[in-house]
Amino acid sequence: MPTSFPTRFGRLASSVALSSLGLAPALAQTKPTAANTITVQVNKPGAPIAKTMYGLFFEDINFAADGGLYPELVKNKSFEIPGQHFIGWNAIRGAAALETYTVSSDKPISATNNHFVRLTAKTASPDAGLINEGFRGMGLKQDAEYTFSVYLRRGPGSVSGLNVTLEEEARSGAGPEAAPSGRVLAQTKISGLTADWKKYTVVLKSAGTAAKARLKLTLDGAGTLDMDVVTLFPKDTWNKRENGMRTDLVQLLKDMNPGFLRFPGGCIVEGRTLTERYQWKETIGDVASRVPLVNRWNMEFRHRSTPDYYQSFGLGFFEYFQLSEDIGAEPVPILNVGMACQFNSSELAPITAAGGPSANEGPAHNHADDDPTLETFIQDALDLIEFANGPVSSPWGAKRVAMGHPAPFNLKFIGIGNEQWGPQYLERYEPFAKAVKAKYPGINIVSSVGPSPDGDLFDKATKRLRELKAEVIDEHYYASPEWFRQNVGRYDNYPTTGSKIFAGEYAAQTVGIASPDNKNSWDAAISEAAFMTGLERNADKVIMASYAPLFAHVDAWQWTPDMIWFDNLRAYGTPNYYVQKMYSTNPGTTMLPVQRADNGKNGQDNLFSSAVADDKTGEIVVKLVNYSAEARLVAINLQGVKKLGKNGKATVLASSDLNAVNSLDKPQNVAPKDESFKVNSANVTYTLAPNSFTVLRIPGKR
Repeated sequence: MPTSFPTRFGRLASSVALSSLGLAPALAQTKPTAANTITVQVNKPGAPIAKTMYGLFFEDINFAADGGLYPELVKNKSFEIPGQHFIGWNAIRGAAALETYTVSSDKPISATNNHFVRLTAKTASPDAGLINEGFRGMGLKQDAEYTFSVYLRRGPGSVSGLNVTLEEEARSGAGPEAAPSGRVLAQTKISGLTADWKKYTVVLKSAGTAAKARLKLTLDGAGTLDMDVVTLFPKDTWNKRENGMRTDLVQLLKDMNPGFLRFPGGCIVEGRTLTERYQWKETIGDVASRVPLVNRWNMEFRHRSTPDYYQSFGLGFFEYFQLSEDIGAEPVPILNVGMACQFNSSELAPITAAGGPSANEGPAHNHADDDPTLETFIQDALDLIEFANGPVSSPWGAKRVAMGHPAPFNLKFIGIGNEQWGPQYLERYEPFAKAVKAKYPGINIVSSVGPSPDGDLFDKATKRLRELKAEVIDEHYYASPEWFRQNVGRYDNYPTTGSKIFAGEYAAQTVGIASPDNKNSWDAAISEAAFMTGLERNADKVIMASYAPLFAHVDAWQWTPDMIWFDNLRAYGTPNYYVQKMYSTNPGTTMLPVQRADNGKNGQDNLFSSAVADDKTGEIVVKLVNYSAEARLVAINLQGVKKLGKNGKATVLASSDLNAVNSLDKPQNVAPKDESFKVNSANVTYTLAPNSFTVLRIPGKR
């Protein structure tokens, strides 16, 4: 259980503090030095803390959606992946019991779902069928229920049904051809087949737990059977929704009290080419009719090539808005500005003379095969706002209502471009922003200054966007832990008026950007905690911040580090997750100026601090980072505080090992510990543990 320690003078206090954290006691001063005295100007409050201050960045990288947050267990359920229709599927024993198995388009279910598999067996056999491997296996829990559904059509012959089996992967052999069966966890038979397409649904209850199970489908009898839209979905989803999200992962997000949820990225917004870009209109409506798309990350890194990585869009824009609502976060959708990823093709959509949107094309329009101009992208943005906020009488608002959400989602932000840079971005951004503002003046626009936090392109973009009165400028930085500690004052000299800052993507890299050897170490996390004191101290300039990336599957990642790791059954928060959570669950309402003795800078002697007032609870919240191997006794002078209470709360995140990490087996290796402490006066003393991030909640009003 969480523990902490009382604030007392002397060595005894230090020993109690450290032992409660499982750390070796260290000799500390009997009194704080002048250098370790921090004055919080409670009587000189600064800017309000934006409700969006600390949030989440979601991108479908590292199997974050399919195989992760979106809990569909069947990979490639509709055989629609171009040129690779059997990804995820294997014939049992190399199809020894099948005469043929092929993908066909002969009288499909629909125009968008126009491929299916046709199985034919000359003679009845328990091996006449296919196995789906799932997303690095299928996670099944004992006694949990799973809804299996499939579209079937009987052809010539005497096939009387489809045998459905959930089984654990066999331990011997390399795949279904070598090991056709494992421990059976659930089994049933679907019968009543007809000569027309018909959907069949059954519920399977697992007799055991398996992290790497699989689905086996075999013909009952000889002949031909057509099969499509094969799905296996857990009944235990967030809010028990039919197309809901994975519960443990959503809980980790909700526990953070996020101010916003950015979606769908990230470079995935752009695509390697414009044809492969993320198109929100292709991700709504009937789940079975959503056409899959190659994931931009599937072949990006040779060291982590994942050619089977595709997006099913089961988690689409409707589910995204719904998830934002579920966890209490403002949705911040990011849309393509007419540019493919500049790290890939750099393809550009032409800017036409009109420079504005075309007429509303209505919800039936599909851009997938277009040669789009900038107007296409602008119209998509306008239609998305209508989808989120429009009345039922509007074309796209009606689409939202038809999907089961009559009330508007109350969208307030929209991002124009993800991480673009250079004049190509600015010349597209300007007419794009102008068109959005003309129709929806109340929407706040997030703009980009590229992937680097400095340099000529960064400076030019920042200057121009401020001239255009951009509301929010999105800055990204992936750098060493040292960079984060050294740049704690990054925003101290930014303008207090005009454009605000969104620290949209950041994470300390222990080895190097995009290195597969990066770790979610305590050194990285505590350095981010130090940097975030600088964000909080500049809450009049910074209104949004999010760590990136958010999720990673332990068997299917492309990028490290990542905030939350998971396998098919379990998940854990990294030390970085707990840093983010400690900020986002203690955001306060008003910034309070913080001063060091003798005008010392924030971070001097590796002591970092920030403070806010929480007017909702009547508390002063002080955040302290001690990046030192020694305990440190600090004095906190609450200047002008009123109505002090006697009992405060300390939350401490610490480890004596800067290389410490969490894992599936040790998820709490580095985790916060809580306890109350005594407050005797407006001069509060507290012993900070070595290498620690501490949040003090002190009852007192301003």
